[in-house]
Amino acid sequence: MPIFALVDCNNFYASCEKLFDPRLAGVPVVVLSNNDGCVVARSAEVKALGIPMGVPWFRIREQARRHGIVAFSSNYALYADMSNRVVEVLAQFSPDIEVYSIDESFLDVAGFEGTGLAEYGRQIRERVQRWLGLTVCVGIAPTKTLAKLANHCAKKNLAGAAGVCDFTIMPTADLDALLARIDVGEVWGVGRKLTPRLQAMGIGTVRDLRDADAETLRARFSVVLERTLRELRGISCLALEEVVPDKQQIICSRSFGERVYELEALQEAVASYLSRAAEKLRQQGSLAGALTVYIRTSPFNPSEPHYQKAVTVPLPEATADSRFLARWGRRILKRIYRPGFAYQKAGVMLSDIRPRLHNQLSLFSSPRATHANGRLMQALDQINARWGRGTLRLAAEGLDKEWQMKRGHLSPGYTTEWAGLPTVKAG
Repeated sequence: MPIFALVDCNNFYASCEKLFDPRLAGVPVVVLSNNDGCVVARSAEVKALGIPMGVPWFRIREQARRHGIVAFSSNYALYADMSNRVVEVLAQFSPDIEVYSIDESFLDVAGFEGTGLAEYGRQIRERVQRWLGLTVCVGIAPTKTLAKLANHCAKKNLAGAAGVCDFTIMPTADLDALLARIDVGEVWGVGRKLTPRLQAMGIGTVRDLRDADAETLRARFSVVLERTLRELRGISCLALEEVVPDKQQIICSRSFGERVYELEALQEAVASYLSRAAEKLRQQGSLAGALTVYIRTSPFNPSEPHYQKAVTVPLPEATADSRFLARWGRRILKRIYRPGFAYQKAGVMLSDIRPRLHNQLSLFSSPRATHANGRLMQALDQINARWGRGTLRLAAEGLDKEWQMKRGHLSPGYTTEWAGLPTVKAG
């Protein structure tokens, strides 16, 4: 029988930014979304100031100046690298691990009870802190849903659970009292949409949901909520997903750093997005049989004429070749582009995804050419993996890329670029 431990990094993006700059100790830090638009991560100091998640940066600039808040653009390469390092540490504590998100992982810790699972959780916290400088919280329970709640208690220091909360050793009466204090909206998978409907039924706390009638919830909502209820009762319904399933759709889209008017700039952006999407496609050993391209103006500016258009086309042959996809992207873009509009965003989507080994060639396909193209894309990926993304790219992606998203507060690539390595100066 599995026992799950959910390990969650505290304020992950903000913590990564503070990690390499000692001057930021105790300083309120926020991380901004694409084009430095909204707050997507907050340090503990910012949360204490009452600044909400998702607030536009321009609205709190004056408040940030008063309180000394430091803002950073999203440094995705840094966060991904630190996430991989955390997973490497966690893998030393269990052979069975599911990377749920960039800052969360489930571990199956069944069999480690002899150490004491709460003590095992403290060892995890101590090693991640000592080796990586990041703080994590650990929630332990017999189901994944309960482990999520235990992690919430560990973060909020509920019932004296500072950093580690183990539901498996908590007396039943104490657990009942704790679940009666937690709002039902904190349950994994409930969220804001279902909370009002549950509250209207008199289900306002986690304990209320756990003790509700399973058949009624299934009839009024779905089997998913019934499964959540059973998980709250300690019946494991969600297994550990150690192998990430292949994506059935791959989407790549960005808002531009400035408005784009010309077809040529849009073509560069679409080619760039398709190169990234094709790279992800090749990483999972798949091919795409259909391609969607869309463009749009800003939906929030009533003073500008509005236009958006998306077109999906089936490809004559399923492919993961960046060149082939970019060529079709240009064709679609020419069909949907309209001059005179200030375009704010473009995106692409690869669909009808299938395994590369199960591909059906067309009558006019050349197996030799298909093999050669695959080797070329493999060489492209290997070069970029060794020397950095974008070292070798399609000419169609452009050079200047003035349309790229703005990241005016970007921190160095401390762990991903030689130029970003921290330096120490003698006093």
